[in-house]
Amino acid sequence: MPLSSIFNDKGLKPKEKTEQIAKLIADNSLNQVDLIAFAMNAKEPVKATCIESLEYATQTNPGLITLDTLHFVINSLQDKSPRIKWESAKVIGNTIHLFPGDIENAVGRLLINTEDAGTVVRWSAAFALGQIIKLKTEINLHLEPAAEAIITREEKNSIKKIYQEALKKIKVVKK
Repeated sequence: MPLSSIFNDKGLKPKEKTEQIAKLIADNSLNQVDLIAFAMNAKEPVKATCIESLEYATQTNPGLITLDTLHFVINSLQDKSPRIKWESAKVIGNTIHLFPGDIENAVGRLLINTEDAGTVVRWSAAFALGQIIKLKTEINLHLEPAAEAIITREEKNSIKKIYQEALKKIKVVKK
């Protein structure tokens, strides 16, 4: 079933559209190149649903994501739409461990979103950055102090807690 058919089906609720597309991604019935091309030419809500479908699919099977798809979601972190930013960050959090060469690029863009006005955008950036911190790569030399600075300025405890838990997992004792 082509993506346009799913989005034009008025009988499907938004969540059902997301789930249908995620299933197509998961069983390789939908080529990710086609999904990206469709999403790039779509309006913001449709693009966000496409990325959300990737997030659903990568929750249970991160290995299905392609490098091109990862680059697409990393670039989407700069989008104007908050939903596109937060869905992209969640895909990155689910999959970045498979692409160590792209961590630095993702971190730079995620750090920008830690200052976003939207709570969900900041929460999703925290999720992805927390996952990256837990990988214990060289980027932690810069990322740990950045996370500690975010903790001191962040107003939402739910977001602070994500960073605190990630830092706790990599340090035996924090004084």
